Amino acid sequence: MYQSIRRQITILPVRNLISRLRLRRSLLIAVALACFGLGPAPKAFGVTPAPDGGYPGGNTAEGDSALLKLTTGTYNTANGLQALFSDTTGVRNTADGAFALAANTTGNNNAANGFAALYNNTTGNNNTANGVLALYNNTTADNSTANGLEALFSNTTGINNTATGAFALYNNTTGNNNTANGFEALFSITTGNNNTGTGAFALSANTAGDNNAANGHAA
Repeated sequence: MYQSIRRQITILPVRNLISRLRLRRSLLIAVALACFGLGPAPKAFGVTPAPDGGYPGGNTAEGDSALLKLTTGTYNTANGLQALFSDTTGVRNTADGAFALAANTTGNNNAANGFAALYNNTTGNNNTANGVLALYNNTTADNSTANGLEALFSNTTGINNTATGAFALYNNTTGNNNTANGFEALFSITTGNNNTGTGAFALSANTAGDNNAANGHAA
């Protein structure tokens, strides 16, 4: 009888201690959760510093004077010194590089990648220039593609031209529907139409001829 009472006296304080420890742990967890909820909100971006350059109308500009004169144009992206500098109402243009598409005002759907690519384009649409000074002098012409250093450099109003390669279709000004693939292909043509030159220096001496096709080096 005495031993049973002693066992109960010994066990009861231990059980009470365990209960108090459990209660204290529960309180600590509750306080921790409350503190977590009141803590600062997690960063919205995964990088530091957070991206900037976003403007109304879905426009993005990074670089001194990029998209400086924009008024109502939408969904334009300008990265670089004075990229898309003059754009006012043009939409969906992309300029990557200093002075890329700098003179564009109302032209739409143009892409220029490289220093001063499509520099003089004002109202031309749907042009793509990849390379330093590619399509540099294009002003109002549409639907031309230049890939390479100074490709289609002199083109002003010629439409539907494609030049791939450094200096390809370099001197073309108003010729239309020409395709040049290769270094200096169709280099000298100025006003000729519907010509195709494939290969380095292909048709490089042709100036104003129409409907010519040449395949091969210096053809």
